[in-house]
Amino acid sequence: MAEKFVIVLQFQPPPSSRQISQLGNARGKRAFLVDTLALVKSLEAEGMPSKQAEAVTTALTHVLNDTLENLAQSLVSKPELQKASMLQESNLSTSFSLLQRETEKLRNDIDKMRIDVRHEMDKITAGHRLDLNLERGRIRDELAEQGAETTNLTNKLDREIHALRAHLEAAKYDVIKYCIGTVVSISAVGLAIIRIVL
Repeated sequence: MAEKFVIVLQFQPPPSSRQISQLGNARGKRAFLVDTLALVKSLEAEGMPSKQAEAVTTALTHVLNDTLENLAQSLVSKPELQKASMLQESNLSTSFSLLQRETEKLRNDIDKMRIDVRHEMDKITAGHRLDLNLERGRIRDELAEQGAETTNLTNKLDREIHALRAHLEAAKYDVIKYCIGTVVSISAVGLAIIRIVL
């Protein structure tokens, strides 16, 4: 057996001939307007009794206003949306400017690191050049010393060779002198013997 439900709505007649329903929230920020007289007349035109039409209109007005109030609470008003948009743009601008500052700081750090690396490379290169120049100078000095020693040894050998030649020449003259003296002595002794013998 099907049960029937009957909803009884109480309706107070409108104080004026044309009533516009207004529902504001507790803070009085929003008001939704419904032309109840036109709704009642359209319901009566459809064959609904006047009391029922007024009750349905009141119920629909309350439901509509409650629904619109709930919807309005879940939506954002244009000024709030603009405020949120401006706040978001401000945050985005701040974030972008922070990002730009960080990027600039990183660029400066990279440039500083490049300068430091270049400076270190120049120092290392200069150190190597200095070491190479010192090594070349040392090798040049060693070669000069060896050249001087070689020249000294060559000169010493030349002097000794000249001294030996002179000594040989002197010894040769002495040998020749002694040979001549010996030959003259032998000749003199031979002549003396020949004279004695003869």
